[in-house]
Amino acid sequence: MKQNKLLFIGITGGIGAGKSEILSYIRKHYKCEIYLADEVAHEVKRPGTECYRALVDLLGKEIINPDGQIDKARMAEKIFADASLLEKVNQLIHPAVKVYLLEHLEKARAAGEVELFFVEAALLIECGYGELVDEMWYIYADEQVRRERLKKARGYSEEKIENIMAKQLPEQKFRENCDFVIDNSGELADSYRQIDRKLEAFTWQE
Repeated sequence: MKQNKLLFIGITGGIGAGKSEILSYIRKHYKCEIYLADEVAHEVKRPGTECYRALVDLLGKEIINPDGQIDKARMAEKIFADASLLEKVNQLIHPAVKVYLLEHLEKARAAGEVELFFVEAALLIECGYGELVDEMWYIYADEQVRRERLKKARGYSEEKIENIMAKQLPEQKFRENCDFVIDNSGELADSYRQIDRKLEAFTWQE
């Protein structure tokens, strides 16, 4: 018997854990919608949105490009020059992202065409998504495996990897706040089997 309730799932994990590959497999084989928080954050900053107007009021019109879009580099310069602005910017963007996702979740429920609704971000736990989602999934990979992936796939230096990892939650915190763990340290085929076992009640598509 298939599920008839749309399940809202958060997917998180440290850098290099392989979240993209996991989501790619899920997108291909399950009736789902998948949203990446970074991409949604870009959407809510588009001209005409409430978040766009608030950001321009906060940071000034000089962050606007000739085409009307917010210039990410200029916005970053402003925040870098005044550390207090980062929290203010986050207080505008994070709630807007949540509203966007919840609106699309309701649309998906009403349409009734998908069974699973995913949001992915490294900071889901820190941003309070545990209170919104039905389940939180942690994509785990051994730290050394993650380091090797980042060097090979992205060309990151040890120093850059160290700096990024130092800012992310420790493994224990991820595990404490998540309902399901996918070990993505080894072959992808093994990770896929873990997903299929977890989602066996849902429609699988070739």
